[in-house]
Amino acid sequence: MHRTPHSSPHLRVMPVLGLLAALLLPLGMTLAPRATAAPAADPVRVMPLGDSITGSPGCWRAVLWNRLVNSGYTDIDFVGTLPPQGCGQAHDGDNEGHGGELVTNVADQDLLPGRLASTRPDIVVMHFGTNDVWSSISPDRILAAYTKLVAQMRASNPDMRILVAQLIPLNPSSCAACAQRVVDFNARIPGWARATGTDRSPVTVVDQWTGFSTASDTYDGVHPNASGDDKIAARWFPPLAAALDAGVPPDPGGPGDPGGDPATCTARFRAVSSWQGGYQGEVTVTNTSAAAVPGWTATVVPANGARLTQLWNGALTTAADGTATVTNAAWNGALAPGASATFGFVASTAATAGTPAATVTCAGRASAG
Repeated sequence: MHRTPHSSPHLRVMPVLGLLAALLLPLGMTLAPRATAAPAADPVRVMPLGDSITGSPGCWRAVLWNRLVNSGYTDIDFVGTLPPQGCGQAHDGDNEGHGGELVTNVADQDLLPGRLASTRPDIVVMHFGTNDVWSSISPDRILAAYTKLVAQMRASNPDMRILVAQLIPLNPSSCAACAQRVVDFNARIPGWARATGTDRSPVTVVDQWTGFSTASDTYDGVHPNASGDDKIAARWFPPLAAALDAGVPPDPGGPGDPGGDPATCTARFRAVSSWQGGYQGEVTVTNTSAAAVPGWTATVVPANGARLTQLWNGALTTAADGTATVTNAAWNGALAPGASATFGFVASTAATAGTPAATVTCAGRASAG
């Protein structure tokens, strides 16, 4: 039933409050407003985007989620219109990994905008295009689809951070040419990313191909097994952690908008010396952004099955596949623009290993506040 203004109890109380205020003001007293708690910050929303490698069941997401949480990244929310699919460990399983989808079809049919509107991600983690490569769709067309999806992501969120994978190897029994097609396509991704990324919405390439074996890390030449899940999660972790450290930018034009470049860096490997069964190497991390960074994380993937056994000038974590994650020491994390830090290591190798080699990447942490 509609209540008239005269029947409102709040309106009847107002004259009493006014009289009380009038009595207190001469005494130098005021009625303080009731204190309210500041609203909690929203979690950072991360969308895993792709096909069956991401979503059916895509258990690397569970490994990645738990590694993030165990590393202190608790204010996160994996999002997607698809529900969890098991994986045997507790995790936030929401995702956008649609089995059998082609990225070219998603772009041609404008399927992504509705999914973005439903989930509102801040960061997209994308491994997408395996079915396109399998279907012998040209790299040009796949990359055009990537470009369209990125435009749709930025229309949803102008500050979207986008992590794009170089695809894991592909070697199904029914497609002898697929292995080389993936190599050819992956070679095009870094150049596309450099042309597509912006300061406000960076595109970061994540090498998921190097060190991944279809023989030991998949169960069918295509989809990862438990070993493959561990490797995929290990590769996503450093750049995703860096994106989370950078924080979600405030609304455009809002107070506190820091502007400037994202925290970026490069890593360079050098073999210092070698011997039968091992070698000494070093990695130089350089801050390539326009702002100082308080810390950095590097990833080292030794070639030919080598494993890091000793490390100095950093803190080492080694995954089951030999991928090494190195975080700065207390004295060499802060890097001014253009400044560098170097850490060294000893690696063990098989007696028949060739010239020492390693794939190295890095991510700089943005300054807080």
